[in-house]
Amino acid sequence: MNKHESKYFNTAVRIDEAFLELLNKKEIEYITVKEICNKASINRSTFYLHYETINDLLLETIEYIYSKFQNYFILANANTIDINASTIEEIQLIKPKYLIPWLNFIKDNKKLFQTFLMRNETLKMNENMKFIQKKVIHPILARFQIDKTYYDYISLFYLEGIIAIVKNWIKCGCQMAIEEVADLIKCCVYGDYDKLKK
Repeated sequence: MNKHESKYFNTAVRIDEAFLELLNKKEIEYITVKEICNKASINRSTFYLHYETINDLLLETIEYIYSKFQNYFILANANTIDINASTIEEIQLIKPKYLIPWLNFIKDNKKLFQTFLMRNETLKMNENMKFIQKKVIHPILARFQIDKTYYDYISLFYLEGIIAIVKNWIKCGCQMAIEEVADLIKCCVYGDYDKLKK
């Protein structure tokens, strides 16, 4: 990254963080470009150099915080996921070890995700999870000797199902305990509904 790109990136980060701070205090409809600029210590022309609208900023802020989580997740698990050297039991990703940090991240950024859901029909977390599909799920399927023809179908089945549960959890204000959501995902993925009975 050259000096100009670095400056552009740092300004975008300041704008994202200013927007997140404001979003935690008020609804998006009441946030103005002027407030964002004041909070980020930039002028309006700089804002419009980066974004056309506040909705564009919302989309990029989702990407920004998700990339921060991805970096944390990859670093935190870099030494714990060795797909080729692990046992079949160890490479199952529908475990609290992997789900709970992700669900905590969603809950910590609940206001941002709720705002996004109110303004968009779909939560594009799956776009941000392509790294999991390519770097984790596909190698696991290879370990199980699954035909490559089915990789994308199986990956989408898992990811879309999990995202649907998380979307509903966000819409309900993240009321259900994180551990309970993790258990629900696990039950749905493995078709083990006994734990969900009354």
